[in-house]
Amino acid sequence: MASNPAPGNLELVRSFVNTWDAAVHSEALDSPAGLAQWLAGEGLLAEEAPPATDDDLRHAVALREALRATLMAHAGLELDPAAAGELDAAAKRARLTVRFAADVTPRTEPLAPGVAGALGWLLAIVATSVQDGAWPRLKVCLAEDCQWAYYDNSRNRSSVWCDMRVCGNRQKVRSYRERHRHPSAAT
Repeated sequence: MASNPAPGNLELVRSFVNTWDAAVHSEALDSPAGLAQWLAGEGLLAEEAPPATDDDLRHAVALREALRATLMAHAGLELDPAAAGELDAAAKRARLTVRFAADVTPRTEPLAPGVAGALGWLLAIVATSVQDGAWPRLKVCLAEDCQWAYYDNSRNRSSVWCDMRVCGNRQKVRSYRERHRHPSAAT
């Protein structure tokens, strides 16, 4: 799978979605400690934060999958209607608010501490990327055995695979074989 990193802080959201790797069936968020480690490693959770709980892990995975559903819609699939509700619930848990800098520049940020606040920072990044136009370019590869989040750098924003040479080629071969498959003769 290709890297195709997202610009700026949006890369954190891409990395968060990629904590589950379909290609090798690997889950980075396999425990509350694994969640806390990932969030701390990305600078989203302070080392002195309270330990992550099973509920934190459940909420984090639900948020990740709601983001994945949204990115799949960016790639052309129908949006899972439950995604918006999950994103909204995570924003409420994070107590997202708009704050203003001295120059009156608005910034979305979480007021909640701990894991809820750390996840809120990811949602704040999403809000900023919606405003700057980068959000629709963050997609999930439509290859079922991949589903890697990537940033679509194509001029016309029409990419549906993280890497045309790997996932795109595999899909084209599958489609070709399906079109040229002959039914077996009954005896």
